[in-house]
Amino acid sequence: MIRKTGVIFIALMLISITFGEEQGLSKQQIQNLDKSVKLEGKNRLLYNAITNNSIKDLAVNREVLNNYSTLVNYKLNVKGITNQKSTGRCWMFAALNIMRPEVVKSYNLSSFEFSQNYLFFYDKLEKSNMFLDAMIELRKKDLQDRNVQELINDAIPDGGWWNYAVALIEKYGAVPKEIMPETISSESSRYLNSILNKLLRHDAMVLRNMAAKGDGKSKLLSKKDEMLKDIYRILVLNLGKPVTEFDWRYEDKDGIIHTKHFTPQDFYKEAVGIDLSEYVTILEHPVYDFNKHYTIEYCRNMTNMSDMNFVNIQSSDFKAWTKEALLDSMPVWFAATAGPGMGKENGIMNPDLYDYETLFDIEMSFTKKESMNYGWGIPNHAMVLVGMDTTENGSVDKWLVENSWGKKSGDDGYYTMSDSWFDRFVFNVILPKKYIPENVQKLLEKKAKHIPSWDPMRGAFQK
Repeated sequence: MIRKTGVIFIALMLISITFGEEQGLSKQQIQNLDKSVKLEGKNRLLYNAITNNSIKDLAVNREVLNNYSTLVNYKLNVKGITNQKSTGRCWMFAALNIMRPEVVKSYNLSSFEFSQNYLFFYDKLEKSNMFLDAMIELRKKDLQDRNVQELINDAIPDGGWWNYAVALIEKYGAVPKEIMPETISSESSRYLNSILNKLLRHDAMVLRNMAAKGDGKSKLLSKKDEMLKDIYRILVLNLGKPVTEFDWRYEDKDGIIHTKHFTPQDFYKEAVGIDLSEYVTILEHPVYDFNKHYTIEYCRNMTNMSDMNFVNIQSSDFKAWTKEALLDSMPVWFAATAGPGMGKENGIMNPDLYDYETLFDIEMSFTKKESMNYGWGIPNHAMVLVGMDTTENGSVDKWLVENSWGKKSGDDGYYTMSDSWFDRFVFNVILPKKYIPENVQKLLEKKAKHIPSWDPMRGAFQK
């Protein structure tokens, strides 16, 4: 007589034998896959080539490379190439780079660079404060609430958008680079971010635990102020202490040395003087209806600041407005998908520069909308348009790009973007209102449609 436990054991064995091969790929599936690839002929040649060479080098499209000219017939008078190094500060570099020509002109300089470290300090401080305020605001939400998790996922990223830079400059002004130069942590923010992210997540846990025990908002805010002291001290130790006033000693192009006293706010007003409120965010978000006004929740770097809002316009439409601004000697901040079709060795930006599909005999193309929906090809880098190459009929064939990856990247720091790359990978431009049609400006007067914080567009620059 078989005992009951024995019956159960035998039954479990039978189930395991019966269904074991259905866990993952079956042996038959593996065998079929193996038979489908024979390392002979073309595959043998590709195997030898790919295992001994860079895939990227093998995928270079020689037709594009051989016929591509990096010459442009219209270029703004910009001075110098900056380098964000191992950080995600492209949005900040690009914003300061469009303002740099104004300083050069105002003070008759040969070159000039703003202190990115100065604004980086306050960006980290303000983001820390905003994160903790958000944790207090959302204290009654479940820990798995999507907004809570979206914020906790990366409490204090390097990334940002144009509106982040505007908020910082309007509040804190700007200073020359020599007043607050770069440090190891500002040039390579990985370890600083790791410490701050861990500390802020711990602080979020403390605040939520206090709220769960019944502590009110005022007590939580008081605790937050204590937490910010640690954040401020860590920032000072890593980045230095930001100035509130300074003497700027500089030499102009005529060799004359000057010394002037400023506050950071006064320096920006005198040296640049651009009214940043006159700039409009034009963005192509193909998932949503075009010619509408939108705002993205928690897309900001300060408490009580408005979230990023934009007019949703196709790039084919805002291209003409961008050209008009350039012809008026205005450099243009833009956001795009960096990486695909970008040759760091030659400064070429062309969507057909690398032909991986032919190399591997596959198809993997995306439209802008599809790339947004499936998490590939979202905007991840900000740069500046500083010129273009026009044809005889006035259309733009190529665009000249000032990047912030240093002079060793691209063509002495610059890139030449084909018009087709613009169509495929440029999502966003920042333009003064005067270059934007009145009917588009009026869209900003309508109530903005709400986009949640977990939308890919918000996270595009967050890392």
